[in-house]
Amino acid sequence: MVSYFKEALGSKGQVFAGNSSPLSPAFYYADNTVITPLIYDSAYIPFLLDFCRKNKIQAVIPLFDIDLPVLARNKEYFLQNGIRLVVSDEDAIAICNDKWKCYKFCQENQILTPATYISLQSAKKALQQGTVHYPLYIKPRWGMGSLAVYQADNELELDILFQKTRKKITNSYLKYEASPDIENCVLIQEKLNGQEYGIDIINNMDGETLQIVVKKKISMRSGETDCAMVVEQEEVKQLGKKLGKVSGHIANLDVDCFLTDKGVYLLEMNARFGGGYPFTHMAGVNLPAAIVKWLTGQPLEDELTVKTFGGMYHKDITIIDISKYSTGYS
Repeated sequence: MVSYFKEALGSKGQVFAGNSSPLSPAFYYADNTVITPLIYDSAYIPFLLDFCRKNKIQAVIPLFDIDLPVLARNKEYFLQNGIRLVVSDEDAIAICNDKWKCYKFCQENQILTPATYISLQSAKKALQQGTVHYPLYIKPRWGMGSLAVYQADNELELDILFQKTRKKITNSYLKYEASPDIENCVLIQEKLNGQEYGIDIINNMDGETLQIVVKKKISMRSGETDCAMVVEQEEVKQLGKKLGKVSGHIANLDVDCFLTDKGVYLLEMNARFGGGYPFTHMAGVNLPAAIVKWLTGQPLEDELTVKTFGGMYHKDITIIDISKYSTGYS
C-alpha cells in the first residue's frame, strides 16, 4: 500500500508510515516513518495531530481495524487543522468492526448472512431445534486476521473452544474493542459451503458508489487471500451494489462473501483497504491514485476502471532488512 501511494504521488508528495512498533515492513518502503503511541493511549491523537502539523501531512489513511473508530471520532478535529482523515463515519465503522452489529445490519437490509449466535446457550438451543448443525465457527465478535477463530465439530469442542476464544481475546489487542461488552465478545456462527469471493466496493468521498470489483478467492492463509482472480460475477456484484448504497462508507469497503446454492451470503466487511486490494490493483484499478485526486480536487480519468478480467494473481513473500528501524531489539 505504501508503494501504491508513492507511485500515485510521484514527485508531488511523500508517504509517511506510522506504527506503534518499529517491526513493520512498511517502514522499509516509506519516505519517512514514525513510531506512535498505542491507538488507545490518551496521547495518540495529540501525538498524531502534532506530527502531521510538523510534517505538513495533509491526509491520514488507516489500515488497521482498531484505529478506525478512534480516528473517526476525531475527523472534524483534524479537519479543523487542515488534515483529512480518509475514514468512514463511526456508524459505518461500528457495523463493520462489530460482527454482531453486522449480522443485525444484514437482517435489517434483507442480506443473506450465516446464522450467528452471541451466547453458548442460544447456539445450543438452535442446535437442539435443528436450526443449525455442526460444524460451527467460534470467533471474536471484534476480530481480524482469523485470530482466535476455531471450528467446533461437536459439543465438547464447542464448549472448550468458546472459552479458548474468550481467553485469546482478553490476552490480545482484541480486548480494547471488546471492552465495552466483554461478556458478549464471542460469536458462534454457521459454517457456509460454497465459493468464497472478495469484493472491493469503491465509494467517493461523498459516499457515492463508483466501482465494484469482484475477486474469486483461490487460496487463503491465516485469514488473508494468497491467490485470487478478478472476475465478472453478477450475483456477487449485485451484493456489492446494494452494500455501496446502504453502508455509508467512503473510499474502500472490503467484503468477504460466499456464493452458495441458496444465494450470496455476506460473511464480513472491513471499512478500509483489505488484504485483497492488491488483486484489484493488479487488474488495473488504482484507488490510491483516485484518493490523491479526490483530496487535491482533480477529476478522475480511468483510475477506477478494471483493465483485465480473469488474470490470476498470487502474493509473494520477500525478505527485507529492517535493522535501522528495530534498534533496541535483541
